[in-house]
Amino acid sequence: MWRNGQVTTTMGVKGADCPGQAGGNRGGQMMPSRGGVLLTMLALMLLVLAGTPARGQEQIFPFPVSVFELDNGLKVVGVDYDSPGIVAYYTVVRTGSRNEVEEGFSGYAHFFEHMMFRGTEKYPTEVYNEIVKRLGADSNAFTTADWTAYHTVASADALETIIDIESDRFLNLSYSVEDYRTEAGAILGEYNLNFSNPVSLLRERLHQLAFTTHPYRHTTIGLLDDIRAMPQHYDYSLQFYDRYYRPNNCVIVVVGDFEQADLERLVTQYYGDWESGSFEPSIPVEPPQMEARADAVTWPNPTLPLMMIGYHAPAFLDDAIDMPALDVLSQLLFSQNAPLFRRLYLRDQVVDLLSGGAVDQRDPPLFEIIVRITKPDQTDVVRDAILSEIERFKTEPVDAEVLAETKSAMRYSFARGLNSPGPIAETLGHYLQLTGDPDTVNRVYEQYDAVTASDIRRVANDYFAETNRTVVVLTEERP
Repeated sequence: MWRNGQVTTTMGVKGADCPGQAGGNRGGQMMPSRGGVLLTMLALMLLVLAGTPARGQEQIFPFPVSVFELDNGLKVVGVDYDSPGIVAYYTVVRTGSRNEVEEGFSGYAHFFEHMMFRGTEKYPTEVYNEIVKRLGADSNAFTTADWTAYHTVASADALETIIDIESDRFLNLSYSVEDYRTEAGAILGEYNLNFSNPVSLLRERLHQLAFTTHPYRHTTIGLLDDIRAMPQHYDYSLQFYDRYYRPNNCVIVVVGDFEQADLERLVTQYYGDWESGSFEPSIPVEPPQMEARADAVTWPNPTLPLMMIGYHAPAFLDDAIDMPALDVLSQLLFSQNAPLFRRLYLRDQVVDLLSGGAVDQRDPPLFEIIVRITKPDQTDVVRDAILSEIERFKTEPVDAEVLAETKSAMRYSFARGLNSPGPIAETLGHYLQLTGDPDTVNRVYEQYDAVTASDIRRVANDYFAETNRTVVVLTEERP
C-alpha cells in the first residue's frame, strides 16, 4: 500500500503507487531521475503498509493527531512528534494521472509538479529558491497515479515562512506562455531520460495492455505523443490548475515541533481566501479482464530479459481484507525467506531481481510482479516457476507459524519507517488522499491483523486467475 516503502527482498517490492511515480529537481534539492531509479522507487513502496499488528497491541500509528478544516474545505492534519526544532510540511493534492481522462492530455498532473515551482508575482522562482536555501530546508515534490505531494522539511521556527510561500504558490501561481513551453520541453527531456531504462518501457506496455479504459492505462509522466503536444496547450494547463488546485481537493499535513494554536492561526491567515471548487472528473470504469493477455517488446541495447506479470487487484477500502491479504501473500511469494526466492535467486541463480506487490489506490490497481532473468534461455522456466508457486497458494494452506512471523516482520518494517517527520507525513498523506481520515491507517492494520490462511488461499484464487493475468517480456533486439 504505499508508497513510499520497504524492500520485501533485496530486490523485492510492495509495488508502485502509480503507474509511474514521477519526481524531479525542486527548490535547489536534487531528486534522482525516475528512469534511473524506478526499481528503487518501486522498492520504496512497501514502507507505508509493511506491517500488521497483533491482537491486543497498540494502534500501529501511535502519534497524537489533530484535525481542523477551513470554511473553504481545506483540511489540515497536525501530528505532534518529538523532533525538537524540526517540522515537516506536506501539501497533498488529490489529483494524479488518474484524473487525466481526456484523450490527448495525459501527463498534466506531473506537469504541475514542475509548474508549481515556477513562482508567483510575490515570490518569483529565484526568490522562492533563495528562501528555501536560506532556511536550509529540503523542498521537493512527487506525483503518482492518485495524488501529488509537495513537501518541505525545515526548522520549526520557519513554519510561518513555509506556510507563507506555500500558500502563495497554491493561491497565486502565475506563468507565461514562454515559461509553460519551456517546462513542457523539460518534461519531454525527462520522459526521454526515464525511458532510457528498459523497465520504464516494460511497465508502460504492461499497463497499456492490462487496462483498456481506465486512466491507470498510462504512466504518470504521460504518453509520448501527448507530451510532444504539450507546448500547444497553454490554455488547457490553466484549466487543469483551475479544476484541481482547490482547497477542498487538498490536505495539509504538518508533523513535528509546532504549537497547534499557531498552526490553526497561520493556516487560517494564509489560506483563508483560497476559493473552493466543484469540478469532479468522470473516471471510466475498467471492465473485468476476461482472457489472458501477453506481449513481447524489444530493447535496442544489450540487456538481460525482463518480465512483468500483472493481475487486477481490488481498489482500496479500509474495512476490507483482500488487499491486506494480497500484501501478506506478496511477502510469502517474494521475500528473501520465500521458497521461490531461495530457489530462483539463491540456488539456481537464474534471476537477479524478483519482486511483486500492489499499492493501495482509489480504483483497482495491478498486482505487479517483476523479474530479471540472468540466463536468457531460462525465461520460460522462470515464468512457469512463478506461476506454479502462485498455483500452490491456491490449494495449500499457509503454515500458521510462517503466517504469524510474516505479519510480525511486516509490522516491524512499517513501524521502523515512522522515525522522522518526513516519513510520518508522507505515510499519513497517502491515507488521507484515499479517505480524508487520519485514522484510516489504524483501521487498515486491523484488517492485517485479521488475515488468516484461508484469506490467503481465497485471494490467490480470486485474483490470480489466468483470465485476469497480463504478461509482458522484454528482450534485447537481435540482428
